[in-house]
Amino acid sequence: MLPATMTAQTWPVHSMDRPRPPIVEPGPERPPVPPPSDAIVLFDGKDLSHWRSLEGTPAGWVVRDGYMEVAAGAGSIRTQRDFGDVQLHIEWATPVPARGEGQERGNSGVFLMTHYEVQVLDSYRNDTYADGQAAAVYGQTPPLVNASRPPGQWQTYDIVFHRPTFTGDAVRDSARVTVLHNGVLVQDNTIITGWTVHGSRAHYRPHPDRLPLMLQDHGHPIRYRDIWVRDLKP
Repeated sequence: MLPATMTAQTWPVHSMDRPRPPIVEPGPERPPVPPPSDAIVLFDGKDLSHWRSLEGTPAGWVVRDGYMEVAAGAGSIRTQRDFGDVQLHIEWATPVPARGEGQERGNSGVFLMTHYEVQVLDSYRNDTYADGQAAAVYGQTPPLVNASRPPGQWQTYDIVFHRPTFTGDAVRDSARVTVLHNGVLVQDNTIITGWTVHGSRAHYRPHPDRLPLMLQDHGHPIRYRDIWVRDLKP
């Protein structure tokens, strides 16, 4: 086992020896509240007009009862609009009854600029590697605490994201992200070390200053609602 004094960056990616974040019970779930006046509403519970498949065709997820749900085989979806620095609000719920264990239980993801994932997972009494549980910067940084609600209950992410900047092919300023999960601070101006990848160290590759947001189809019927974003000036 690795020494407890090792820093976060020295833990192997997806190490099961990495300490799990402590559990914090969040407050009870709440109904959505109206977005700020300058917000861009990306999903209001009615249709997927702001979303497309990754190939650019109409998004194939299911819309009902005020939420959208991952449809089997439909693939991930992305916004029509491109974004850079943003404040993002999004609510999600994992299936009930819960099925599977670890990464095979209620898995999806919120991808900022299509490359940087804040993990969505049923992390309520469900053990997995620390850098892959709910609200982790996937494969990089675990959340400060596990603030998950039980499966089926609505959970919130409030995310402030600052994009990376590049000089030629080299990253000049790394991306940073702050995340509140169910109102609890879980990522505090966290440095993102590169594009989200599975099972290996992340690295940056240059990309445009603005790219779509993406929601992942990981084969599980995750639900999303009340999605809005505020463009932030760099």
